[in-house]
Amino acid sequence: MSPVKSAPKTLKKSASFIQASETTTLDVSGMKCAGCVNSVERQLCQHEGVISASVNLITSVALVEYQPEQVKPENLAQQLTSRGFPSQVRKSENITNAKLQQIAFSKKEQEKQEKTRQLITAAILLLLSSIGHLHHFGFPHIPILMNIWFHWALATLALLIPGREILLDGWRGLWHFSPNMNTLVGLGSVSAYLASCVALIFPELGWECFFDEPVMLLGFIFLGRVLESRARGKASAALEALLNLRPQFARLVGKVNTAEDTGLKIPVEQIRLQEWVKVLPGEKIPVDGEIIKGQSTIDESMLTGESIPVTKEEGDTVSAGTINHSGIIIVETNRIGSSTTLNQIIATVEEAQIHKAPVQKLADTVAGYFAYGVMAIALITFLFWYFIGSEIWSSHLIEMDTNPLLLSLKLAIAVLVIACPCALGLATPTAILVGTGIGAERGLLIKGGDVLEKVNQLGTIVFDKTGTLTQGYPQVTKVISFNQISSNYVLQLAASIERNSNHPLAQAILTEAQRLEIPLLAVDEFREKPGSGITATVINNQDNLNLSISVCLGNQNWLQQQGINLTEETKSQVESLAQQGQTVVYIAADDHLIGLITLADKLRPDAENTVQSLKELGLDVILLTGDQHKVAQAIASQLKINTYFAGIYPDQKANFIKTLQKEKKEKLVAMVGDGINDAPALAESDLAIAMPQGAEISVETAEIVLMRNQLLDIVEAIKLSKATLTKIRQNLFWALGYNIVAIPIAAGFLLPFYHIILSPSVAGAFMAFSSVMVVTNSVFLRRHFSLLS
Repeated sequence: MSPVKSAPKTLKKSASFIQASETTTLDVSGMKCAGCVNSVERQLCQHEGVISASVNLITSVALVEYQPEQVKPENLAQQLTSRGFPSQVRKSENITNAKLQQIAFSKKEQEKQEKTRQLITAAILLLLSSIGHLHHFGFPHIPILMNIWFHWALATLALLIPGREILLDGWRGLWHFSPNMNTLVGLGSVSAYLASCVALIFPELGWECFFDEPVMLLGFIFLGRVLESRARGKASAALEALLNLRPQFARLVGKVNTAEDTGLKIPVEQIRLQEWVKVLPGEKIPVDGEIIKGQSTIDESMLTGESIPVTKEEGDTVSAGTINHSGIIIVETNRIGSSTTLNQIIATVEEAQIHKAPVQKLADTVAGYFAYGVMAIALITFLFWYFIGSEIWSSHLIEMDTNPLLLSLKLAIAVLVIACPCALGLATPTAILVGTGIGAERGLLIKGGDVLEKVNQLGTIVFDKTGTLTQGYPQVTKVISFNQISSNYVLQLAASIERNSNHPLAQAILTEAQRLEIPLLAVDEFREKPGSGITATVINNQDNLNLSISVCLGNQNWLQQQGINLTEETKSQVESLAQQGQTVVYIAADDHLIGLITLADKLRPDAENTVQSLKELGLDVILLTGDQHKVAQAIASQLKINTYFAGIYPDQKANFIKTLQKEKKEKLVAMVGDGINDAPALAESDLAIAMPQGAEISVETAEIVLMRNQLLDIVEAIKLSKATLTKIRQNLFWALGYNIVAIPIAAGFLLPFYHIILSPSVAGAFMAFSSVMVVTNSVFLRRHFSLLS
């Protein structure tokens, strides 16, 4: 297959249009179900100047892309507030970490108080409304608590005080043609209350009073919200752990006498670039930077998922939020604020939780019309049972001691209450919240719900070679010596003259000599021809000798230019090494070949397991490299990759991916890379996966980033994505299946056959249970994925 040249994929917008657009985040409250989400998105998108809007029910956040010359974010927030969704623009540029943590703590305390209030309210309402039924179980009558006027007062107070918010929100949604779950609950509870009031005022009608129904309904609603809120808290635990990692203070020290300087403890936001901070054992590192003095072991588990502390010394980089274990270190700041690795990870995870999977967009669309459909079904139910059902099954009404109007009204109310658009709205965001949180804990950044669906449709995964399947730098693999000369002496001569060169092969030879602790010799008359080789005079003063040796080092052509010929046996040996993907450096002393040094970019330790695991998952694996054919062949052979392409230059890689996509129409194509030259191919692929040590543009382009820099994490990311998508599908199946089954039962489907009807309060309990089930199932993703991995 030969790549066809064509322009890389771009957004279908003019350059000026793209430059003019900006993105803002709105904190939106008051959303209760998928219908609310659909309503908020619709209101935002209808505003002139808004390009797109994505709303998350769980995190209560709206991500809006807009044109600043046509609309202001404050106006969008004001419009949503006026429509019953109190909103404000999120502004965090000048907010300190301490302030953020204070806000988070305050919000958590408010939520805790609200949950406590709702739990107490639910308990009181359910207890008092149940008292009226105790005599059915043999309990004695309690005159006051079983009086009908007591239950009227209880129902009135329940609707006016704890139920007021539900009724107002439901009415507001109906008034703005955006009915939601509260609309359905409000209609059901008010209908039951009004019918009971009529029965109370006109006893001659013979109607039944059921004041306890709206009270129990509200009780179950509040109880369900408390349970749902607790489950949501568990779903977002991983992100909260990341947020709690942000340090509040740093010890600023001067650049002299740092050992004696205890440091000035100041808020971390006041630290500037290139300032020095002291970090004591047990403290969190407050900034991204480089260790100037000291060494220690650093716990990077929350950033990379790696549980074993990493040894760091002078010259090594450290990240904010990681924990200094053993030694005192001085760190020079090179990244602060939102540019630190930790804050970028947090921002990525938060943004990922806003992006929806395509399947959820369909669910939100359905939910937008859901309330209208339920109200229509409730009306049909009332009309059917009042005019038709009560005539056909009149004997059932006699047995139940009720009349057509009350039966029809109860069934219609049950339909309104049992329907659960909330479950539809929670199905995807809760699973994505848990999935991306698990990924963050394990060093996997998955950038959105749409990525999850892409992973499930993967058919082919293309690997770059250098820095992806290999470690990205050459290393000495073997030193071959001739004429009874020791291999260490060959390496000593080579390293002595290579220390004056910046070539990657020279640095690899020098590193190997340092590893073996081989001393270097003095060098004179150094001459280098880039791309060919070096000649120099090496002076050996060891063992009181003063020998001058003329050394020539380089490729085969360079040696031949210096008049040094190779034997056929040596040429054959070099050919065999080249076929194995080895790069050969020749070294001669005093016009005689004395040895060969072979180098190669070694495979990552987990490369073979990764390729094998991907094959077991049913994926086609392809190697793509700009290297020579023999090198690519050797790497492919070691990894058992059947399909590989060599000599593909950076400007051709994107075209290669595009051609591959045309051939693999049914399945998606993923690209794994790390360098600047991989960025166009990553952008062109259906799913981009990047190694974190690579170029920043590659990481920005990627949809999955392997923060631990372990290739085997690709398999982990695929398994996590598939597990999360499975939970999403289970949630949607439950949410849709529940409504499909529950609504007909509430409408009286079982009454003619089994004499079974659902009271409004029981219907409310089922509705609350449905939402809790969806969120709880998402939380179980953590246990499910632990078993998989």
